[in-house]
Amino acid sequence: MTTTDRTTNDGTGATGTDLGGRYGVWRRGLDLDGALAGTLERLGYGAVWVGGSPDASLAKPEELLAATGSLVVGTGIVNIWTAAVDDVAMSTRRLLDTYGDRFVLGVGSGHREASGAKAATPYQALAEYLDTLVADGVPRENLVLAALGPRVLGLARDRTAGAHPYLVTPEHTREARETLGDGAVLVPEQHVLLDTDVARARSVARASLTNYLRMANYRNSWLRLGFTEEDLAGGGSDRFVDAVVVHGSPAAVAARLAEHLDAGADQVAVQLVAGEPGESAEDGFARLAAELGLA
Repeated sequence: MTTTDRTTNDGTGATGTDLGGRYGVWRRGLDLDGALAGTLERLGYGAVWVGGSPDASLAKPEELLAATGSLVVGTGIVNIWTAAVDDVAMSTRRLLDTYGDRFVLGVGSGHREASGAKAATPYQALAEYLDTLVADGVPRENLVLAALGPRVLGLARDRTAGAHPYLVTPEHTREARETLGDGAVLVPEQHVLLDTDVARARSVARASLTNYLRMANYRNSWLRLGFTEEDLAGGGSDRFVDAVVVHGSPAAVAARLAEHLDAGADQVAVQLVAGEPGESAEDGFARLAAELGLA
């Protein structure tokens, strides 16, 4: 299957992992509840990816699964440094037993800056975490990795169903697909601002990127994509901000999401940073769903 072929898929990866459709939503667990999940399901989004490092109990994903009938729920992502692997495996088995393949466990090594000395060898720690998950009965078909660089993308290809990169561009999606090949799922996250006031949107976008600009893994990823240290200084150049956070009308946002699909994504996980001033998240997601032609 070529990357062009993938633009007509239904959100089912080449491995058979069902993602529920081509468009999902990424949102912090603190900003998610069953009511919002039900709304997103009715609007036609196929999946919700729970951010903010869900704990080992996976209580938030379970709440969302229980509140919906067909929505796929993934974690984006469980942090291997803060969530005990045996507990995560037990919780995952519970969700799979109850909800089947509607649950996808996304795991990652988080940020070196936030993990202290433990993060000295994140790749090896991630590989060992996967070893334990699989030994504890978590099927690879229900596992994805937060993968930015080629080494972890290779691990995702070889050991899991695929990759769930965060804060990336369509060019990263294209390169990730080349590394993953056709046999793995790819679900990039995309920051979105439904605001046609360029100056205001860039200001909000910069605020949303402040913490990430301090993180080495993201900076290295952006530098690999051709951005410069100057692009990443002072809150980010206009070129950088516009590339990482798409802003504008629903049509402009939909065009960027389509670029990810054209580049080889199976699904794009939309993180709605903000809409027009005073607009609720539900209304913003509804406007975008209408533009995307969702149910």
